[in-house]
Amino acid sequence: EVQLQASGGGLVRPVESLRLSCAASGFNFDDYSIGWFRQAPGTEREGVSCISGRDESTYYEDSVKGRFTISMDNAKNTIYLQINNLKPEDTAVYYCNAAIGTVAYWGQGTQVTVSS
Repeated sequence: EVQLQASGGGLVRPVESLRLSCAASGFNFDDYSIGWFRQAPGTEREGVSCISGRDESTYYEDSVKGRFTISMDNAKNTIYLQINNLKPEDTAVYYCNAAIGTVAYWGQGTQVTVSS
């Protein structure tokens, strides 16, 4: 059974940093693309970054390039999202996702709130 557990969110001030973690189990990273999505109130869920389990190539949505860094630790079965220089518009629930072909699995979200 594929399971994804996101953590690391919180209330932070603008320009501060957070590292989100997604603990994964039940699948082989090599076969999947693992990503982070976010959903702010009243908006649709959007993808912000993903990483290939096969070759660790990465993708970033334009608005987060230079501030977000996705990485994976195969030994710990964990995917990370380092978020620097947080902005109020980054406020959202952040979800991790594992996808293979047309099949996708979701973890529960972790709330990130950026406010002064």
